[in-house]
Amino acid sequence: MGLQGRTLAIKGSVDCVEDVLIEGRIDGHIWNENHVVTIGADASVTGDIVARQITVRGAVDGTMMATGRVDIMDEARVTGRVLSAKLMLAEGASFNGKAEPQHLEAALKVARHRRSEAAAGTSVKTPA
Repeated sequence: MGLQGRTLAIKGSVDCVEDVLIEGRIDGHIWNENHVVTIGADASVTGDIVARQITVRGAVDGTMMATGRVDIMDEARVTGRVLSAKLMLAEGASFNGKAEPQHLEAALKVARHRRSEAAAGTSVKTPA
């Protein structure tokens, strides 16, 4: 799946169930826990990303949680936290933040809990 087009702009969360390529601007969280998220060279994401694997070529400002690995490529600009057992930071990449592999499991539990609470709070609403 691709959210492609340099002029694409999304405000809000994105939930995916397949590998996704981002080529625009997203102001919100990306949830793609069992799949791959790739942030294209001209793309920017302001928000948290949860995926199996995350590859950044553009800009990310937020927390990235990956059960597999995070690759920050040479042209990437990342500000925030990386929680993943494996992190690859290419020469020339800009990374301003913290890598905290020891906090991955706890952070995923919190993220899953918050996500389920949000879903429960918006899934059924009855008129007053």
